[in-house]
Amino acid sequence: MIIDGLQYANWSEKVFRQMREGGVDAVHVTIAYHEMFRETVANIEAWNRWFERFPDLIRHAKTGDDIRAAKAEGRTAIVFGAQTPAPIEDDIGLVEIMHTLGLRFMQLSYNNQSLLATGCYEAEDPGLTRMGREVIAEMNRVGLVVDMSHSAERSTLEAIEESTRPIAITHANPASWHAARRNKSDTVLRALAETGGMLGFSLYPHHLKGGSDCALQGFCEMIARTAEQMGVERLGIGSDLCQDQPDRVVEWMRVGRWTKRVDYGEGSADAPGFPPQPDFFRDNRDFPRLANGLRAVGFDAPEVEAILGGNWLRFFDDSFGGMP
Repeated sequence: MIIDGLQYANWSEKVFRQMREGGVDAVHVTIAYHEMFRETVANIEAWNRWFERFPDLIRHAKTGDDIRAAKAEGRTAIVFGAQTPAPIEDDIGLVEIMHTLGLRFMQLSYNNQSLLATGCYEAEDPGLTRMGREVIAEMNRVGLVVDMSHSAERSTLEAIEESTRPIAITHANPASWHAARRNKSDTVLRALAETGGMLGFSLYPHHLKGGSDCALQGFCEMIARTAEQMGVERLGIGSDLCQDQPDRVVEWMRVGRWTKRVDYGEGSADAPGFPPQPDFFRDNRDFPRLANGLRAVGFDAPEVEAILGGNWLRFFDDSFGGMP
C-alpha cells in the first residue's frame, strides 16, 4: 500500500498514469488554498469531471475501505483536503457540509493568521482563537482531520492538546534537520507522537537539507532518526509534490488575495518559481526509489510498508468517520 499524504500537482492524464506506474494507491490532494466555499465546490466539480473522464485510473475516496477497493481495482484513490480554512468562511456549519462533500483534511491556517489559528509566517503566535477551538470540536465530531502543516508553534501545540482525536502534520520535516520556517520542532513532533498523530515527510525542496540537491540517503537517514524519536508507526510520506505546475501558481499559493505585493514566502524573490525536485523524487514513479532508500538505512520490509502507506491507511480508518 503506497499513500502520499499531500500533493498539489497540475492534474492531468499524464500524472494519473504516472501514479499507476509508481503503484500509488491513494493521494491526499489539495482542493483549496485561498478558495472560499463556492470556489472550493467548483474545484470539487472539476474533480468529478476527472473521475468521469479517467474511471480506469482514479476514483474518489472518503474512507479507508474506499482506498482498499481502489487498490483492488488498480486505481488511485483521491482524498480531498484543504490547506486553508477559507472554505468554511466564518460559518461553523460548513465544517459538516465540507465533510459531506468529501473533504477529509483541513489546515487551521495557511501561512497567515486565520480565524482559527496562526500561520508560520506571522511574527506573533497567540495560539488558537475562540472559533478555532469550536471548529476543532466540530471537526472531531464529523471526522475531518485537523492538519497543522503550515501553522505556527503555539497554535500547533494547542491544536494537538485541544483535539480529542489525533491530528496530522501532512507535509513537513524536522526543523532539527533543516531549519525551514515550515518544518517542525522536536517539541511539536514529540507532542504529535504522544497523542497518536501522523507526520508526513515532505519532498518539497525548500523543506529539504540541501534543497534540490538533497540526496536519497540523507533524506532516509533523517526518517530513521525521526523514527527513533516518534516511533515508526507515526510516520508517512507527504511529498508536497507540485508536479507540472506553472510558476505563476506559486504566486497564488503565497499571495492569494490578501496583499497587493508579491510575497513568495519560502524561497527567494529572485527565483520565485518552483524549485527543481531532487533527483531521487521527480514524480510518482519514484516511490520505489524511496522504498529502496528506506531499506538501505536499516528499515525492514514491514517498516517500509508502514511508512509508505500502511500507517496512513490505519490513520484514515481511525479518523474519517464521525464520533460514535
